[in-house]
Amino acid sequence: MKWSIAEASFSMQSDKLTFERSYPPIERKLTGFSPATLQAYLDGEFVETRNLVKSIITRPEFRHFEGPDLHEYRRQVLIWLRTISDAGLGRLFLPPELGGEANLRKLMAVVEVLSFHDGSLLIKLGVQFGLFGGSIHQLGTGYHHQKYLPKATACQLFGGFAMTEIGHGSNVQALETTAVYDSEHRDFIINSPSHSSGKTFIGNAAVDGQFMVVFAQLHIGAANHGVHAFVVPIRDETGQPLPGVTIEDNGLKLGLNGVDNGRIWFQNTRVPKAELLNRFAEVTDDGQYRSEIKSNNSRFFTMIGTLVNGRITMALAANNMAKSALTIAIRYAARRRQFGGGVQEMLVLDYPATQRRLMPLLANAYAFDFAVKRLARIREQSRGRGTSARSIESLAAAIKAFSTWTAIHTIQVCRESCGGEGYMFVNRFAALKADADIFTTFEGDNTVLMQLVAKNLLGELKDQLKEMNPGRIARFFLDQRLRALKKRFIGLTADTASLLNPEQQLAHFRFRESTLLLRSGGAFRRLTRQKDMDAYSAFSRLQPELLELAEAYAERQVLESFIEAVAHVPEQTLQPPLRKLGDLFALYHLERHKGWFLENGFMPGKRARAITSQVTRLCQEVRQDAVALVDAFGIPDQCLGAPIALG
Repeated sequence: MKWSIAEASFSMQSDKLTFERSYPPIERKLTGFSPATLQAYLDGEFVETRNLVKSIITRPEFRHFEGPDLHEYRRQVLIWLRTISDAGLGRLFLPPELGGEANLRKLMAVVEVLSFHDGSLLIKLGVQFGLFGGSIHQLGTGYHHQKYLPKATACQLFGGFAMTEIGHGSNVQALETTAVYDSEHRDFIINSPSHSSGKTFIGNAAVDGQFMVVFAQLHIGAANHGVHAFVVPIRDETGQPLPGVTIEDNGLKLGLNGVDNGRIWFQNTRVPKAELLNRFAEVTDDGQYRSEIKSNNSRFFTMIGTLVNGRITMALAANNMAKSALTIAIRYAARRRQFGGGVQEMLVLDYPATQRRLMPLLANAYAFDFAVKRLARIREQSRGRGTSARSIESLAAAIKAFSTWTAIHTIQVCRESCGGEGYMFVNRFAALKADADIFTTFEGDNTVLMQLVAKNLLGELKDQLKEMNPGRIARFFLDQRLRALKKRFIGLTADTASLLNPEQQLAHFRFRESTLLLRSGGAFRRLTRQKDMDAYSAFSRLQPELLELAEAYAERQVLESFIEAVAHVPEQTLQPPLRKLGDLFALYHLERHKGWFLENGFMPGKRARAITSQVTRLCQEVRQDAVALVDAFGIPDQCLGAPIALG
């Protein structure tokens, strides 16, 4: 039995020490709201789906894997995945015409609950149903849907998503793998021309995968039509690699070792013409290339844009791992005592330093919960409503990067706040840290994604200015600078009412974002007017400024989501705790950036000090509800696992 001697009590019986192997109770404060009511609000409309997933992953056979055997762990995760599929959850990923639902928010409910259990199972499911099945669904047509999707979602056929290469990860347009059309045989010849063109970190590649969606440069004669996707078999029925297919196991990783990642190279691998995923382009039998999207660049971004759901689920999963870490840390701090001048030592959670460490991170977790769910709604509503694909792409990239970076920080702080107990494997931080770490790289490296966000924001600004002549553009930037000067003397005052006004808070977030955008836009314009400076070089030179701009955009979007969620909460008893969390999120991030406001003359020292004072006060107030707020995440004890957090 695993237990902590540090928390044990003992007595003398027959000259032997007898220990009560238990922790002190978690001290739960009386709150003005019900955690169950708040959980219902967070869970939303798909409670039955959530409960189904919870009923599966809390079974004894789903207990956390703790052994050192890599191959056994992979086998266990595969068994878990088949169990999930047998329960019918794989069908949720099917399009309606094949008996599925393809409901993004319902799928997110599944992902959210699985995120509480095991990272490897979550990613294995994401590879099989989301990446392999999802790319066939989004990039293929009826033939591909009928041939692959029913078997894939029933785990009768396993596949993967072969995009990333050893030499090219984020720069997908420059992939080296080629697919050359042979009109005589009416097939494509897939080749890996170099070691660096090998597909790498491909889930389901090392052991289980039978097919891969392979991204390659499509060549017809001398013409390169850019990156396209093909369904390519990699193994025969006995599980052996097919001729011309070389597979290597990526082996032991920092985390997610229940997923069989591998590398793949192709040598003259032929696939029939029909295996081109041809939603956006097709090739005739005689080798004519046809697409309604004439530009290779536009076609590529249209194709990649259909896969944005992966970034949404990564943001959701990372934040839910942060929720697990916060639940462990806050519950432990509500039972662990240390120091104090009275008869009884003081609860760790009552120390202002602990409150300052954990309460803003709790506010972040709630903020990202609302932001990701709002993003999913926007994503679903965008279909058929003409919402800009670029705006969806920017929002998904920004929230994915912001939330995954925040999750990594949250897990680390929570681990430290639990001291030596947090370092024990049984208390889950080792798995949470190891499994969540890669999320900053999955579905796009975060730094690259934030540059994409900034590029899109500059593109939108350019669209606003393109109708203006040079004189009007110069006047536009001058007017913006004058407005900024005027705003130095308005906005948040040091009084509490102003600091806790959501619109005032949001105005500061918007002001910082717009100022950074206009400065970056002006600097970019000046640089590109130089004779020796092209747009790429100017963008590269401005990377630090552009990353700061993208961060400001992400923070503003998340705060807007929080304010919207609080405004629409149906139960009035939930308003006060959520408003405190919203205020804490806003003022904590304003505090983080008060150096910027001070340096630029937009915030006097008195106001900056008042913000810091309010953050400290809010941390103290949120502490009173902290245990109830993490209880409202609804994480089953069997998933949480950590002995220091149970009870």
